[in-house]
Amino acid sequence: MASCEADKYKISKYYTDSERDTLLTNMITYVYTKAPGATDSTKWKPEFRSFYNKSLPSFHIENYFIAENGWHYYFMIRPVGGSTKRRGVIGKFKLEKGSLKPTEFEETLNTPHLDEEIVRERGSFLFKELVKNGDFDKYLTMKHYIQWPDSTLVYNKRTNNWEIPKQKAFAD
Repeated sequence: MASCEADKYKISKYYTDSERDTLLTNMITYVYTKAPGATDSTKWKPEFRSFYNKSLPSFHIENYFIAENGWHYYFMIRPVGGSTKRRGVIGKFKLEKGSLKPTEFEETLNTPHLDEEIVRERGSFLFKELVKNGDFDKYLTMKHYIQWPDSTLVYNKRTNNWEIPKQKAFAD
């Protein structure tokens, strides 16, 4: 029974290895450092693709689920700059029709920098909560599980960046 539950959230249920690599590279373009010389508006240009593609071995989609309403839920484990620690990123998106390019991309939460096994355990729990309940709000105070969103950073779906909340930015 537990094996069926785990298989339900494997990306291999939905995509071939090649498709997975294409999708993950597209996701990396959203969540990772911009390629040298790229801006938010130019990072999708073909000349920057190799930068994101080279980053592929450092990223892993741990859990994945496509809901009946077309939302794709993901739990990705990613590197943390200058550290052996890892970070979990959980979110959702839709796909551009006929492609593997995410649209309406959102990071709903980031875990703190942790050892990979701890990221995997805590992130899988939070991912399943998001898929099952649509949110993880009751866990927001658990700072050992969720680093963002918090009072210092929220995700801006328009710019696809973590930003200081407007009321906090004006208060400072």
